[in-house]
Amino acid sequence: MTLERVIAAPFRLMRKERLQRNDFIYFLALDRRWMSRDQAGMILERALQAGLLEDRDHWLYPKFDPSSIEIPLGYRPGAELFTPEEPYQVLLQRIASATKRPIQEVTAELNELIHTHFDGHLRAEAGVVILAKKYRVPYLDLLDRLKSAVTGG
Repeated sequence: MTLERVIAAPFRLMRKERLQRNDFIYFLALDRRWMSRDQAGMILERALQAGLLEDRDHWLYPKFDPSSIEIPLGYRPGAELFTPEEPYQVLLQRIASATKRPIQEVTAELNELIHTHFDGHLRAEAGVVILAKKYRVPYLDLLDRLKSAVTGG
C-alpha cells in the first residue's frame, strides 16, 4: 500500500491524469522533499516493474485509480519504501493491477488456493506463480528470485 500511496500522490495532488517522468521525480524529490532524485528514480522503476504505472508515449499513466488511495495530511513515506520487496509481493501487485482487484482480494485468493487445493502444503511463492499463470501475468523475470526465496539461496 505504501508504494501505491507514493505513486498516487503526484497524480492526486497535482490533479493530473498523466505525468512525464521528470515531473514525477520532481514531485517526489524536490517539491515534497520525500527522497533524493536517485531514490525517486528507483521508486519510478519499481512502480513500472510492479505494474502500477504504465509508460506510454513518454507519459506515465497510473494503472489504478489514484483517487481511491487515501493520502493523509502530512504524509511522508517511511524508510521501508526503499527496502526491496519480496518477489511474491511484487507478483501479487502485478496480479492485482492486471485483474483490477485490490491486493487484499488477490491475497485472499492465494490463501484459498494454498489451503483448499494444497492443504497448506504449498509455499506462497509457488501459489503466486500459479495465480500469475491463471491470469496470464508475466512472472519469468521474478522466477529466479522466487526460487531463491523457496530454497533459501
